[in-house]
Amino acid sequence: MTTPKTPDDLFRFLDELGIAHKTKTHPPVFTVAESVSLRDEIPGGHTKNLFVKDKKDNFFLLTVEENASVDLKTVHTIIGAASKVSFGKPEKLMEYLGVVPGSVTALGAINDTGKNVTFVLDKDLMEHDIINCHPLSNDATTSIGRDDLIRFMEATGHTPLVLKVTA
Repeated sequence: MTTPKTPDDLFRFLDELGIAHKTKTHPPVFTVAESVSLRDEIPGGHTKNLFVKDKKDNFFLLTVEENASVDLKTVHTIIGAASKVSFGKPEKLMEYLGVVPGSVTALGAINDTGKNVTFVLDKDLMEHDIINCHPLSNDATTSIGRDDLIRFMEATGHTPLVLKVTA
């Protein structure tokens, strides 16, 4: 297994792509509830990430607006999974995205060199001009333009699906 990229590696990659980004460090946050206190300081759409898999071991990262809800009983029909989905194990999260639970982020695409994960960006989230994600660790929040997030993902070899996956 290769060593996961660090936030500094991520920022260098964004800089090489000419993608503007701004990062604010803060105490580690593990849940959406804990991160709400940062809202006044960081404008834009804030994310919640669900790392799920189907019975054929196809993995998906659903990135949605922090307060949105996803119906895990039916979302498989929208994202093209082979069956209903369940949460992926932390070991796979580290292996594929190079992050631990609490630090899950669409920016983890930089670590998915084997293209093991399908990234799904919720349509409602993508109505924000600025999207806020953890930069591979939960002690900071990186703000990036919506179109630049897609450009970043494409540069990592992923074509994210922009679908309405929230209720």
